[in-house]
Amino acid sequence: MSGNSKRRILVVSHVAREEAIEAAMIVLQLLDDAGVTPVLEPATYRELLRLDRNRVPRTTVTLGDQLAADEVEIAIVLGGDGTILRAAELVRDAGVPILGVNLGHVGFLAESERDSLADTVGRALSRDYEVEERMTLDVRVTLGGETVYETWALNEASIEKASRERMLELVLEVDGQPLLSFGADGAIFSTPTGSTAYSFSAGGPIVWPTVEALLLVPISAHALFARPIVVGPSSTLAVEIIPRTGTPGVLWCDGRRTYDLTAGSRVTATRGAAAIRLARLHSAPFSKRLVEKFQLPTSGWRGPARA
Repeated sequence: MSGNSKRRILVVSHVAREEAIEAAMIVLQLLDDAGVTPVLEPATYRELLRLDRNRVPRTTVTLGDQLAADEVEIAIVLGGDGTILRAAELVRDAGVPILGVNLGHVGFLAESERDSLADTVGRALSRDYEVEERMTLDVRVTLGGETVYETWALNEASIEKASRERMLELVLEVDGQPLLSFGADGAIFSTPTGSTAYSFSAGGPIVWPTVEALLLVPISAHALFARPIVVGPSSTLAVEIIPRTGTPGVLWCDGRRTYDLTAGSRVTATRGAAAIRLARLHSAPFSKRLVEKFQLPTSGWRGPARA
C-alpha cells in the first residue's frame, strides 16, 4: 500500500451481462458513499461510462493508468469463476485479496451471492473477513531444451490436441521419471482449487483446497491404465508431446492464456511461487460448499451419532 491514507477498493465486473453491470453500479456507489475510492479496469470504466455516466462516481480511478495494483486493499469481483480468474491476473503479483460475489452458475470461487451484495460490501469496508491462500501452478514450455514460454494458473493448465481428427501422443512424467506413454485428447495439470473445474469434468478427484497437492489428469486417454495422479507439492509434473507423429497441441491456462505447442514440446508444472489470496466471509467447511454448489442429494441424513 502507498503512504496515502485514502482507501481504494478494486471492483472487477463482468460487463456483458445486465445483472453484473447493475451490481457494479451499486458497489461503486456504496464505496463512494463510504468515502472509499472505487477502482476499475480501464475497459470496464469506459463501458460503464458509456452505459450510464451519471451512475459512475467521479471519484473512480482506473487500475494501471492512475493506480498500481499494490495500492488497492481488496478486489470485489462481480461475476462467475471466469471473472474471478480475470481478477486473479490483475492482483496476483500484488497479493491483493479477492472477494467474489457469484453472478454466474456454479461459482465455486465466489464467497457470497447477489442477494447479499450490500452486506458483502459492508464486510469489505469493515475488513471483516479472513484471507485464505490458494496454491497456483508455475508452467513452463520447453522445446529442444530451450524455454519458449512461461505462465501460471490458479485452476489448471491443460495440454489439448489442436486438431479434432487426431489424438496427441503423450508421455507423462513425475519427478523426472516417465510413467506412461499413450494417445489422448490431452492432459490436465490441476491445483486442489481447480479439482472442481476442468479436472473434475475429465474424471479427476475432488481435492480439498487445504490439501497441498498437484494433480495430473488425462483427457479421454486411449489407454487401459491412464488414471489421474495426485502428487505432493514439491513434485514436478511434465507432459511431452511425442515428436514422431507431428501432431501439434495447444496449452490453455485457466481458459484465459494460451500457447501453441509444436510436436516435441515439453510442458512442466510445479507449485507456483505466488499464491492467490481469497477473502472469506464464512467459516463453513468445504464439504458444505460442495453440497450447495453441486446440489448434492443428502436426504436421509440424521446427523452424527449421539452417545
